[in-house]
Amino acid sequence: MTPVQQALFILLIPLASAAIIALFLRRSGAIATAVSVTAAAALAGLSLGLIFGGERFTASMEWLRFGSFSISLGFKFDDLAALMLFVVSFVGFFIHLFSTGYMHDDKARARYFGGLSIFMFSMLGIVFADNLFMMFIFWELVGFSSYLLINHYHEKQSAADASKKAFITNRVGDFGFLLGIILCYATYGTVNLTELNALGETGGLVYSRLIPLLLFCGAVGKSAQMPLQVWLPDAMEGPTPVSALIHAATMVAAGIYMLCRIEVLMVAEALNVIMWVGAITALYAALCAIVQSDIKKVLAYSTLSQLGYMVAAFGLGSMAVDHGGHEMVIAAGVGAAMFHLTTHAFFKALLFLGSGSVIHGCHHEQDIFKMGGLAKKMPITFITFTLGVLAIIGFPFLAGFYSKDAILLLAMQNSAPVLGILTFSAILTAFYMVRMWKLVFFGSTRSDNAAHAHESGLSMTIPLLVLGVLAVAGGWAGVYGKLAGEVAHLVPHSDALHTRVLIVSVIVMVLGGGAAWLFYKPSDMDTLEQKSTGLFNGLTALKESFDVVYGYYVAKVQQRFAMLLNFLEQIFLAGLIIRGFSGFVGLLGLGARALHTGSLHAYVYWFLLGVVLLWALITGMF
Repeated sequence: MTPVQQALFILLIPLASAAIIALFLRRSGAIATAVSVTAAAALAGLSLGLIFGGERFTASMEWLRFGSFSISLGFKFDDLAALMLFVVSFVGFFIHLFSTGYMHDDKARARYFGGLSIFMFSMLGIVFADNLFMMFIFWELVGFSSYLLINHYHEKQSAADASKKAFITNRVGDFGFLLGIILCYATYGTVNLTELNALGETGGLVYSRLIPLLLFCGAVGKSAQMPLQVWLPDAMEGPTPVSALIHAATMVAAGIYMLCRIEVLMVAEALNVIMWVGAITALYAALCAIVQSDIKKVLAYSTLSQLGYMVAAFGLGSMAVDHGGHEMVIAAGVGAAMFHLTTHAFFKALLFLGSGSVIHGCHHEQDIFKMGGLAKKMPITFITFTLGVLAIIGFPFLAGFYSKDAILLLAMQNSAPVLGILTFSAILTAFYMVRMWKLVFFGSTRSDNAAHAHESGLSMTIPLLVLGVLAVAGGWAGVYGKLAGEVAHLVPHSDALHTRVLIVSVIVMVLGGGAAWLFYKPSDMDTLEQKSTGLFNGLTALKESFDVVYGYYVAKVQQRFAMLLNFLEQIFLAGLIIRGFSGFVGLLGLGARALHTGSLHAYVYWFLLGVVLLWALITGMF
């Protein structure tokens, strides 16, 4: 099997799984589960073979043609794609495995596993895409499949609302993304990633601020950056493994991956905007996480904050030089952004699956103030979850420490204000993660559900153990170098600065984590709400502010504009134009019918009148 055939097989395996489940297994949950998990296992095995096989390639074929315009489907498998493929396939398989236990009693698990398969197919299409049109096709399929998975518990109104919110919000960003693709094609005559890179190397690109910023709109929606971040916390209404797959490891990372793919189109002004959007999102989400009581929403806002780190890293890793009259941008942030994307996929998938184990063990209780004392009742979950917490707060020599180190190093080199924002966000990250960890696992149990908690089965604990190992070793240079190839060399390195960043990271972790440990007491009430109601209410209002603004816009602006358009349609289109013309035609019909009197004398007179008019026309009187 050639590498191209192997890539095609990898892409089509989950599609075949979804088709089989949709056509034949909708009422057979156990068989559908086996088909989907087997497909995920085969996908992971073939992906590892392709990744470590060493061969990198491009291949494409024409799909559609309209005159001179054509759309191609093809593969671009380089080191960047290999890294993303590992994240999607490897983490995806263990989430499938975890789901077999978590969704065991769900009556609609066939639909669930079919949704997982179609999502994997869609995500792999983005990973392999060799042009922006193909990426956009699978980009929309990812949006569709995430809608299905978030809406799994569709009988709950909150889940239905969350799925619609995610779908609509992403369409806003995707509209800008599509405009950017069209403008890119109109400007350069191609959207093929290899051809765009070749144009960049030969100086054939006309550098524009608008094209990269429009393309960035897609990442703003998919990776939940401000101001389109509102959908991701609500998307926690879906099953917890869905949160791990879509909102931690893969879907939300697609925006970062896309930015790294179009790095050649970036200019300094666009990167500056991207940097600030990421930094502000990281800080905003960290502040919101402090007042969350739902274990999954704490992790959701944590994901928002970490995505902000990745976006800021991409924007930070650049320097502008004058070259041939054009401002050329050399992006070094790709390595740091993809590095953090990879480590984050490991430890955040671990945290989400750990929260799923907690929720499952506590009989679907999600309020951290109704838990407590779970360290002894769920030891494997406790140990692995602790590793995830240590990784995300930057404990030395764990995965998250190395990738955050690279991002803070970039900020230290390029932007002191952004360094300050990201450092403060890191303190807040340690604060709210240790808060959650302490309230969930320590103290006494604070509800019957927590009192009767139990450790999960092997299908759920094995993925936790594997991801726990990756949360520790996933940032080690040797492992990362093998996975990312040349991308690893883009991670900035400076021994002196690394020492300074190491000191800063340890101080940040101790400040944030220590403050949370000392401040919060295991209780059924939020200590911050008790001791500082004003601050608590302010952070709660900050969290809700975007929904309030969007709700006001929809109700007072968009809805009224829609009512105005409806009024104009009723008066002018349906009334004046459609009914007016139909009335005029009706009047002509009435006149024509009036001529048919049945009287021979009347017909003779009309005949004579017609002869006169015809004579007048022929003689030129008219």
